[in-house]
Amino acid sequence: MKAIWNNQVVAESDDTIVIEGNHYFPPESIKDEYFEKTDYHTVCPWKGTASYYSLKVDGKENKDAAWYYPDTKEMAKKFESYVAFWKGVEVME
Repeated sequence: MKAIWNNQVVAESDDTIVIEGNHYFPPESIKDEYFEKTDYHTVCPWKGTASYYSLKVDGKENKDAAWYYPDTKEMAKKFESYVAFWKGVEVME
């Protein structure tokens, strides 16, 4: 699977986990140079508190376009720190 934004592959893996219709990419599969941590957080009752990244590609920014759970609740441990996308990021094979 590939995550693409602004014509750039920002993550790529054959080992994503699909949760609630979203592909979660292993943390080592993201291309760090395009990711910047933000102060935004949300809470899921069964996963825990999500942290967010903004994507920066070729001078453009997609704020809070990726999220991950750095310290999940017990039921979500298998995808702790895995990264998922939204806000126009295409995820495809």
